[in-house]
Amino acid sequence: MSTTISVLKESGDENRVAITPDVASRLTKSKFQVLVEKGAGANAYFPDQAYQDAGAKVVSRADAISQANLVAVVDQPDQETLSQLKEGQMIIGLLKALIDPKAMQQLAKQKVTALSFELLPRTISRAQTMDVLSSQASVAGYKAALVAADRFERYLPMMITAAGTAKPAKVLVLGTGVAGLQAIGTAKRLGAIVSGYDVRPASRGEVESLGAEFLTSSVSAVGEGGYARQLSADEQKQQQDELIGFIKQNDIVITTAQVPGKKPPLLVPEEAVKNAKPGSIFVDLAASDLGGNVAGSKPDTTVTADSGAQIIGAGNMASELATSASEMFAKNVQAVVNAISKDGEFSLDLTDDVMSQLVATDHGEIISDRLRDTLGLPKTEKPAKDDADSADKPDAAATKGEK
Repeated sequence: MSTTISVLKESGDENRVAITPDVASRLTKSKFQVLVEKGAGANAYFPDQAYQDAGAKVVSRADAISQANLVAVVDQPDQETLSQLKEGQMIIGLLKALIDPKAMQQLAKQKVTALSFELLPRTISRAQTMDVLSSQASVAGYKAALVAADRFERYLPMMITAAGTAKPAKVLVLGTGVAGLQAIGTAKRLGAIVSGYDVRPASRGEVESLGAEFLTSSVSAVGEGGYARQLSADEQKQQQDELIGFIKQNDIVITTAQVPGKKPPLLVPEEAVKNAKPGSIFVDLAASDLGGNVAGSKPDTTVTADSGAQIIGAGNMASELATSASEMFAKNVQAVVNAISKDGEFSLDLTDDVMSQLVATDHGEIISDRLRDTLGLPKTEKPAKDDADSADKPDAAATKGEK
């Protein structure tokens, strides 16, 4: 019997799908059976027929869950779906492991193996093909610049016409990780004058390579694992005071700073919003139920401040570009499948430095150190990997400091 991979239809306003017909075709050629819940790809413009043409079977949700060895999702499914998973099954997706650790504990009790993309150690070069956070952040940054341009009531580029010259808009991007750099590049291509701000001075070269001006703070927030660290209250106040002056000079501000599993840092305080130019646009990619980077932002909502500035809560921008986002997400899923399968069977190596963190739960245990720390559990002693197995691993020095 072949190993079965199922993809479920997402709920709510999530338009992406975890596996596309192209990746389904590749999986079936690798001798996997692929089951697709009816309508799973419709919102991303992948019809059921495209999956059937790729060799997949379109089935009911119940069959997709019950027959799967591995269930692929974009977001954490609802409790009803999670409760249907059985011992020995696997689930992969953005499972909110650090935001909703109780759900991971429940999956552990069910002896379900959960792979949560938020836990992936992104500084290891071998993990880059699996890095959903980066692929989706790239989509979000691109879309954020387009949304800002659409909502802004003036030209972005300088326009010389018979009626006069329109000055170019000034765009400030706060946070120059994957999303920020994509937003900078897109705004620059649209003709705006662009600045990139980051508390990590090492970002200067990347920002300037895109033709933007680099701005930084006297506060350093360099953290572990490729993320900015959480700032203290005093550090946030100092940073905000410095930022207010920068924000006043700009027409559009795109914010991208997130700390996985924690409240996003407040980069744009209420004072900055009050002093913003009328008609200014704030696009907050960190807006969520945990908060946002901009004071007053609300997820999936546009708020008009008393100053006339618009604050766009844009925490799910990747879903707004569902086709491209799904194509990249599916390839990240495929990369994980390739890494954990051998001769058509799944086998997890928890001594591997990538899998030992990507895996949230396995055989009733909480595996990831980051998740264990969130739950107040001690780190586990990982068994040493055989020398023969480690021979083909990249040199640690070669991967140190990669983003």
